[in-house]
Amino acid sequence: MSLISTLARLEAVSSGRAQPAATVRHRRLSDRPLVLVPLTTAGEAGAPLGALVGTDRDAPHLLVVAQPRDRDLRFAFLSELADVVLPYLDGYAESVEAAERTETDPETGKRVKVEVELCADAPQLIVPSRAGVEFLRLLGRSMRFRRTAEQDPETPYPAPPRLPLLGRWLTHFAERARVPGASLLPAVTDLLARHWASGQSTLEDQHLGALLAWIDPPEGVTGAEAALRAELDRDAEGQLLCPPAGPATDPAFDNRLLAPAIERYDRARTALAAAEDGLEADDRLGALTAAEREIRALVESRTRPTWDAVWRGLDLLRALPEGAHVEERWTRDRWSFTAHRDRVLAGEPPQPRRDDAVTAANKLAAREREQARLEAQEALDDPLVMAGRRLSGEAFAGEVTDVVMAYSEGKRPSPRPLVTVRTDDRPYLGERARVYRSLGGRPQAAEFVGYEDEGALVVLRIVDKMGRGKEPEVGSVPEKGDPVCFTLFEHEQRGGAKLPDPEDTPWTHGGPPGEAAAPEPDPVTAEDLL
Repeated sequence: MSLISTLARLEAVSSGRAQPAATVRHRRLSDRPLVLVPLTTAGEAGAPLGALVGTDRDAPHLLVVAQPRDRDLRFAFLSELADVVLPYLDGYAESVEAAERTETDPETGKRVKVEVELCADAPQLIVPSRAGVEFLRLLGRSMRFRRTAEQDPETPYPAPPRLPLLGRWLTHFAERARVPGASLLPAVTDLLARHWASGQSTLEDQHLGALLAWIDPPEGVTGAEAALRAELDRDAEGQLLCPPAGPATDPAFDNRLLAPAIERYDRARTALAAAEDGLEADDRLGALTAAEREIRALVESRTRPTWDAVWRGLDLLRALPEGAHVEERWTRDRWSFTAHRDRVLAGEPPQPRRDDAVTAANKLAAREREQARLEAQEALDDPLVMAGRRLSGEAFAGEVTDVVMAYSEGKRPSPRPLVTVRTDDRPYLGERARVYRSLGGRPQAAEFVGYEDEGALVVLRIVDKMGRGKEPEVGSVPEKGDPVCFTLFEHEQRGGAKLPDPEDTPWTHGGPPGEAAAPEPDPVTAEDLL
């Protein structure tokens, strides 16, 4: 945690209200997101109990599994979920635009630009908390390898036709959620915690009701008091007034309400199966319908408060202006969505259970690169974030007090102006260290020359982005009196070393993918006892 984040949390405790941690919104919010509030069964990982899902704030779809241990009812739930999610995804997959992409020519080996299709926009799935992202990852893993009756007529438990496709999409969204700055599958608690600093721990911030209580507490109540009520207050039946943000349920709800309701549902199903005549069956069917309706009401009572809280959190986030680099990161999300759409249409197999060594290393390198890029872009977009980097000695801001024109030595001298900046910051600058400032959206590099006036003045030599002429282009060199901000970190991240192709992976790192050839048996000799 940075110093400025710690200060913001201390100020939140002192003032009784969450403090802004950003002045702009650093994540993309779709105009039409698909909100999903899942609920799971206690004691059985990945067993869904119900969900509220939809794009309409006032009319969500309620999906319920009346008996989570029943495989057929689980498949019916997942099939209903696919009927809601997949048409939403298809709506974005059909609208495309022309875009250019750099690829390697297989014949010449040179990098060339080719025109390809890019989805004009991308879908966005929003869940209440980080646990919801992990639950969708688990659902995707459990569904993408399911065999349908069309694929394998002899499979013992065929899945509905659209389930494997939904599993592949959920797996892709969950994998993309691991990329820093990606917005295809955000958790509202993470979005709010990024833009506001509460007076509680980061673990407590995963309770959506408590976090909203810190950000927007009721009149006359501090954030700490409102958060405590959100976490602990119960009604006359002992049920939480603000249920957890899912997907786990409260033990009091499980023991006092849900378990008896499921038991009544099981008894009604057993009685209906044992009915001997039509009249008796009608009566018992009515009892089964009533038991199922009771479970639906219980699930809705646990998910609807969280559903409303998610939309309330989105309202708070939409009030912030979008950061300058958010659109660039969203474009990379669009490329990711388009690439997976193309893989599905091409009939490629689902994502493997485990990545091979090269794929895993590439993913790790990409996430590290995106993390560094995200941190740089957030600082450039947001003065409050940049203030944190200045406090840590990774950037400095000030006013230009002097500009002296100088030139490099050589046959063709190039402009290398010396710029003196007065600053109150204390950056960690070493000899000939490189610093950068944003010039028209591009990073301009400068070289540290030295300090003057006991460190209050920093002398820099501008080294690029001044044009090709003997004199610098207008606006490429700061003038006396201009405010400037230089960073010690690079604004654009460089690519790492190229990894070998999967088929060239050495055996020390997993070897080529696929099954290894069986070793040849030892030759039989006369001494062998058979």
